[in-house]
Amino acid sequence: MAVSIEDIKKLRTMTGAGMMDCKNALAETGGDIQAAIEIIRKKGQAVAAKREDRQAAEGCVLAGAKDGFAAIVALKCETDFVAKNESFRALTKTILDAAVAASAKSLDEVKELKLEDGRTVAEHVTDEIGKTGEKMELGAYEYVEAPTVAAYEHLGNKLATLVGLSEAGIDPSVGKEVAMQVAAMNPISVSRESVPAKVVEEETNIAIDKTKEEQVKKAVEAALKKAGYNLYICESDEHLNEGVMKGYITEDDVVKIKALKESVAAEKAANLPAAMIENIAKGRLNKFFKESCLMEQEYHRDAKMTVGEYLNGVQKGLVCLDFKRVNLNAD
Repeated sequence: MAVSIEDIKKLRTMTGAGMMDCKNALAETGGDIQAAIEIIRKKGQAVAAKREDRQAAEGCVLAGAKDGFAAIVALKCETDFVAKNESFRALTKTILDAAVAASAKSLDEVKELKLEDGRTVAEHVTDEIGKTGEKMELGAYEYVEAPTVAAYEHLGNKLATLVGLSEAGIDPSVGKEVAMQVAAMNPISVSRESVPAKVVEEETNIAIDKTKEEQVKKAVEAALKKAGYNLYICESDEHLNEGVMKGYITEDDVVKIKALKESVAAEKAANLPAAMIENIAKGRLNKFFKESCLMEQEYHRDAKMTVGEYLNGVQKGLVCLDFKRVNLNAD
C-alpha cells in the first residue's frame, strides 16, 4: 500500500528517525504506526550491536542544579558532527533533567530512569543510535549534594563542573564563580586534608628526589667551574663531542670531566644533609597543595586572594564542600 506523507511526518515526529527510515518502516508494516516504531527501535538495537567496538570519543556534557542537588551527564558519540546535532543535545538535556529530578546517585541508576513515554534512558540512547548510525554511550555521571549547589557548562559543551557550598541561601553567582575556577584550574581536591594519602606520598617522593638532584647538580657545576671548564660543554656527551670537534677541549679533557662529574656527584649524594632536603621538599609539597587544592588556589579573578579567602569574604566560614569536573577533551 502507498504510504502517505502525513504518516511519514507523524512517525518522524514520534521517533526522530530519518524520512526514508520512516517511509520504509511504514511500507513494511502496511502503514501500522506502532509496528513501524518497533522496526525503527530494532534497527537502533542492530546498529548499536554493530558499533559496539567503535570508540565514542566525542559527545555533549551538560550540568544542572536544583534544590541542593547538582549533576553532570556526558552522552558520548563518535563524531563532533553528531555531538552538535540538536536531537543529540536534546536527549542529553532530557537525561540530565531526569537525573536531577530523581537525585540519581549512579550511572547505572541514570540508565534505568524512566522518561515521559515510560521507556528507560538506555532505550532512548539506543533509539538515537538508530537515527545517527553512530555508537553512543553514557560516558560519565557525577553529582554533588550540599546546602548550596552550582553548575557550570563551558562553551562548546565538552566540559562541565559542579560545586557544593557549606551554607544555604548563597547567591548563585558565587557558586558559579567557584565552578568556573574548577573548570579553569582543574584542582585535584577541595583542601590539602582531602588529598589522597597515596598522592601525598608520591608528591613527597618526587619533591625529595628533585631536591636531591638539584643539590647534586649544583655541587657538580661548582666543581666544574672551579676546574675551569665551560658548563655548556660539560652538559652532555653530545656537547663534549661538539667541544672536541671545535677544538675547545681535548679527548683527555673529556675523560677528566666525566671522572670529575662522577666523583663529585657520588660524594655529594652520599653526604646530603637530611634536614635541609626535608625542608626544601616540604616547600615543594606546599607549592603543590597551593596549585592543586581548590581552597588554596589563587582566585581566578583576583590573584591577590585564594578561593578560600574569596568565599570567606562572601560569608564568614563559607567553604566549598565538594566539586566534580567532567571533560571530554584532554586537560
